[in-house]
Amino acid sequence: MGCQCTFVFKSVRSSPCPPVQVSNMTGRRALKAVLIDLSGTLHVEDAAVPGAQDALKRLRQASVAVKFVTNTTKESKRHLLERLHRLNFDLQEKEIFTSLSAARSLLEQKQHRPLLLVEDSALEDFAGIETSEPNAVVIGLAPDHFNYQTLNEAFRMILDGAPLIAIHKARYYKRKDGLALGPGPFVTGLEYAADCKATVVGKPEKAFFTQALSDLGCSPNEAVMIGDDARDDVGGAQNAGMLGILVRTGKYREGDEKKINPSPHLTCDSFPEAVEHILKNLL
Repeated sequence: MGCQCTFVFKSVRSSPCPPVQVSNMTGRRALKAVLIDLSGTLHVEDAAVPGAQDALKRLRQASVAVKFVTNTTKESKRHLLERLHRLNFDLQEKEIFTSLSAARSLLEQKQHRPLLLVEDSALEDFAGIETSEPNAVVIGLAPDHFNYQTLNEAFRMILDGAPLIAIHKARYYKRKDGLALGPGPFVTGLEYAADCKATVVGKPEKAFFTQALSDLGCSPNEAVMIGDDARDDVGGAQNAGMLGILVRTGKYREGDEKKINPSPHLTCDSFPEAVEHILKNLL
């Protein structure tokens, strides 16, 4: 299986496989934490990535902290946890850090009253947030609300001075029927029309990764991120000082690893292979 992985600097192996590329680990400290993306990395909707449950169990047996970080805005943390439990993944709600959580924290800090453009199934993560007479626009993935009337309402609010807050700006994501538009194109459309710049709270923002690591007692150079999105998962993590491992599942498309600089520490076929690499080479 080693032949199917791509690293960053060359190191010759004695096997008949072509030489692999290995990243420079100079200055890195012992690995203490693994951040794991969910949709596209562990599962795609209601189907688990083959072998992902067992790989997660093996990773948990190592002396490393595990946390799940996701940009999903299609459902609340509770609904997401229920989905993962149905797929036989062993994790707890406190181990999940979402971009919805980051957005809520910002709203509370700024005392904004948001117009929430998120799916109805995600609204419970904003319970208790005042939304009457909104003075801010918060946009996530909301296919049921991305219509002209609602987007035009958001546009007019922004023109009147309301800040635009993007839960994330992913270009697209993977559904069981294929790739689908993410919130990024809609956020960018509002930015263009209103001549403004959105505040982004989810991946790939550095603050998202440092906040996710904050309760694990480690610094970015003691952590690695596994995900299927080269820009948001891997590029964002590496810009924050972590190692990044890109998996060829979910939204991955051929050549994605070439779209970021520096390149991923490792590009491999799936989450189980990423875990195998961590257990053999990073611990």
